[in-house]
Amino acid sequence: MTIGKSPDRETAPSSVTPTDDAVQAADAPSIGRVLSTARIEAGLTVDQVSTATRVRVPIVHAIEEDDFGRCGGDFYARGHIRAIAAAVGADGEALVVRYDAAHGGSPASKRPTQLIESGPIKVPGRGRPNWAAAMVAAIVAVVGLIGFNLVSGKGAHTGTGTASAPLPSGSGTGSVAPAAPSAQPPAPPTAAAIAAVPADKVTVKLVAEGTSWISATDGTGKSLFQNNISEGQDQTFTDAKQIKLVLGNGGAVHAYVNGKDLGLLGKDGQVVHVTYTPGDPQAG
Repeated sequence: MTIGKSPDRETAPSSVTPTDDAVQAADAPSIGRVLSTARIEAGLTVDQVSTATRVRVPIVHAIEEDDFGRCGGDFYARGHIRAIAAAVGADGEALVVRYDAAHGGSPASKRPTQLIESGPIKVPGRGRPNWAAAMVAAIVAVVGLIGFNLVSGKGAHTGTGTASAPLPSGSGTGSVAPAAPSAQPPAPPTAAAIAAVPADKVTVKLVAEGTSWISATDGTGKSLFQNNISEGQDQTFTDAKQIKLVLGNGGAVHAYVNGKDLGLLGKDGQVVHVTYTPGDPQAG
């Protein structure tokens, strides 16, 4: 009589109870769904997101459908996710963490392995001349010689055939021209300009203190402007009813509404929706 283990005990599978985190991860919306929902709630089209982020329209569509194959690799996929999330007001870093978890982790965790697996450093043979080092040494020698001649004033006596203005007696070097003044930001509207604003219309002047994407529409919904503006540039809009604005970076846009200085319209990277009407400025 042979005594052995019961077959039922050998083949019976062990029961596994899923954790709460696993259930939440399975029920959570996908990365593309999160970005698509945030874009719709922000009132933006795919074309507007593409203009604000410089991510091509087909790639924006593909990411919203969770197709990251058109991004050109994990590095670009992470950058596109962060840029689109910032434009639509979503948490880009949280979405990148989810992307890394689904695609084998972040590149930082792979770097030590890659360094360990890299081949040994190759040392050039003794009998082979190192032309790169010789060229660097020659360039350094030429630059040093030119600098020495300039400092000692010998450059004025070389036989190049060009005439130079004589230096004052006792001076060994030429004077350095002062640096050109940096570009000044646009000046705020003057009192005369404020007084000239029509009382029966709304007038909005936007001055860029950084780079931001801007969309402006009038009271009938007609698009007045849709593009990026950079530091130092400005745009002015006027309408009888209202001016509706969508800003991709509120912390980079200074606003003057109906002649009044409202300052910056938001924080750095903040997507801002605002509407102005005739009279006192008011957010819509």
